[in-house]
Amino acid sequence: MTDRLTPDELRQLFLFESLTPEQLAHLAEHGRVERRRAGEAVYVEGEPASCFFVLLDGTVAMHQRVQGDEVEVSRTSQRGVYGGAMQAYIGEPAEQRYRNSLRAVTDAAVFALPAEIIAAAMRGWFPMATHLLEGLFIGMRNTQTIVGERERLLALGALSAGLTHELNNPAAAAVRATSALRGRVAKMRHKLAMIADGRLDGRRLHDLVALQEEAVKRAAAATALSPLAASDAEDELGDWLEEHGVRGAWELAPTLVAGGIDSGWLAQVDAAVGGDDLESAVHWITYTIDTELLMGEIDDAVTRVSGLVGAAKQYSQLDRAPYQTVDVHELLDATLVMLQAKIPAGVRVVKEYDRGLPAVPAYAAELNQVWTNLIDNALAAMAGDGTLTVRTGCTDDRLTVEIRDTGPGIAPEVRPRIFEPFFTTKAVGEGTGLGLDISYRIVVNKHHGDIRVQSAPGDTRFVVLLPLTPA
Repeated sequence: MTDRLTPDELRQLFLFESLTPEQLAHLAEHGRVERRRAGEAVYVEGEPASCFFVLLDGTVAMHQRVQGDEVEVSRTSQRGVYGGAMQAYIGEPAEQRYRNSLRAVTDAAVFALPAEIIAAAMRGWFPMATHLLEGLFIGMRNTQTIVGERERLLALGALSAGLTHELNNPAAAAVRATSALRGRVAKMRHKLAMIADGRLDGRRLHDLVALQEEAVKRAAAATALSPLAASDAEDELGDWLEEHGVRGAWELAPTLVAGGIDSGWLAQVDAAVGGDDLESAVHWITYTIDTELLMGEIDDAVTRVSGLVGAAKQYSQLDRAPYQTVDVHELLDATLVMLQAKIPAGVRVVKEYDRGLPAVPAYAAELNQVWTNLIDNALAAMAGDGTLTVRTGCTDDRLTVEIRDTGPGIAPEVRPRIFEPFFTTKAVGEGTGLGLDISYRIVVNKHHGDIRVQSAPGDTRFVVLLPLTPA
């Protein structure tokens, strides 16, 4: 291949096949063939858009900078695809720059046309088309900016509301438990002063402390009883306490039962301290158990808060490389946690994970966007009642993720169009029709995988297939 193309060679490219011989000759005169080795840039995002490029041979990948990281948007080896100064004909007053980067994946050859040549050709040869394209491009760009910002704000608001709702419950539980704990500790100090005011000798006090430690261990190992079993145990313990003259027996019994204490064990306390000090000792042990139970509540609440924060970080992939090796189960779990507030009470979530699957190379944050779109659509289809099934597996050296719902299904006549941009079956104001289009581009264009749909009334399945090795 020489550094120039003849008009006949240009005509073989689909972009130029309808041009006149004079027009082809004009482009052939001003254009040139450029070659790039694998890994070299054809053009770089942010630099002045000086050339329009058409792929002649090889494979190229388009990248875009997202928050400082370069993310691959697409790759292709189709002869005739183009990029670079694609809006040169618009003639905006500001200097135009490349909106993305194009790099050679293999050794590649491109036909390069100076931006001013392609701009003049478009305006001179196709004036009406240029005006239409200019209006379409600027209008679409403005519309997408407004719609995109609105969609991001709505999505962020929904996720934030769901996350704060989920965080509020354990946080409020921790606050309540902390307040109650402060009161129990104060009462325990008061009872300890009464027990240790000189009426107990050292041996008995030592035995009581040993029993307190055993009560703590019992509380930690206590199993939850059924309501009926707990009620019977409280009745038995309350009767024992009343028989031994312990005031407030029926207020103490539920806490003691929750801590695994029975009348036989309290008999040991009676033997250790004697009848005169039994009431103070029982109150002290009750406060000890109550304290342990409250600390368990606080620990559980704080663990739940930590888990939610971890899920939020996993979902957003905060402080992580965009392209990494990931466990899809972690991504799916994080997405389900973030969407928990949107899952109606009437929808049952079933997870059927193949835990033996290997980690896969992927853009994790964008896969989370795919799971979000598919799960959100499934929930909307079921209208508050049904079963959402999330299943993982492996098919033909590809990892599969299946999102299944029991909604009414997708009508056969609209099924071929569901991945088209702006196509939606929802009512006006309920969706933009971009969710499945974005999901398709993320899975197919960025991950070189596939996304399929099977639908019948009561059984709709979206299946995402991802390569197990880097493409």
